[in-house]
Amino acid sequence: MVDVAGAAHPLPRRARLPASGVVLNMLAVLAWVATIAWATRRDMSTMPGTMGLGLAEFVAMWALMMTAMMLPSVWPFVAVYERTVRVHRVARLGALAGGYLMAWAVAGVAAFGVAWVFGELAADRPGLARAVAVAAFAALGIYQLTPLKFRCLSHCRSPLAHLLHYASFKGPLRDLRAGIEHGLYCLGCCWALMLVLLAFGVMNLPAMIAVAVIIAVEKVWRFGEAFARVVGVSALIYGAMVGISPSLAPGLDPDMIMDDDMEMDGLQE
Repeated sequence: MVDVAGAAHPLPRRARLPASGVVLNMLAVLAWVATIAWATRRDMSTMPGTMGLGLAEFVAMWALMMTAMMLPSVWPFVAVYERTVRVHRVARLGALAGGYLMAWAVAGVAAFGVAWVFGELAADRPGLARAVAVAAFAALGIYQLTPLKFRCLSHCRSPLAHLLHYASFKGPLRDLRAGIEHGLYCLGCCWALMLVLLAFGVMNLPAMIAVAVIIAVEKVWRFGEAFARVVGVSALIYGAMVGISPSLAPGLDPDMIMDDDMEMDGLQE
């Protein structure tokens, strides 16, 4: 439950494992399996930049990744929302989840642009690439400590505080609209984490798992806000280490670019 101030508290026991939570986590598991299969089959887990993908394929891959990474942390919101839905539950909750993932899929267009820039810098301007890598981690560290971060995180951690707002939505697209709005708040909470994911390499599986765990802990754990601050300080320290050893950010490391190019040339021959 939440109090008047919107502080996060554990959900009631009967709401902790709703059917929607089971379904969402099953979908997340399937998305993880598909993502890992895609990355390993095409040997993309260490490739920087856009990994040679066009915009449409990149956005499809990004949407699959977001399904895997974000659904485990969004189920408390869906569980609370589900208790307000009386009729057409499957269709309405499907629209809610679809709107949420739509917001993240659209963000994939911007991610494609950033990944392309990162890849070009790593290939042609290694000194600038190192500076960009450090800046990415600095941006994460600073943002993790800002009021905007905690406003967005509070929205994700305290869904009951926003039900009255969503209840005012009318029309057949009300659930889709609620999902999109919640997705945008979630994007506001997590965009800096996704930025450093691009610095590691978009389909770097250990980095993906680490980011997904950080997001889930921030949103669900009782001490999630304190944990978010720890992540911020750790990112600043890690950014300083990247300045010394660029290989710690393989998505912006020119040596990784050269190794991947040589491997692709060998495969083509």
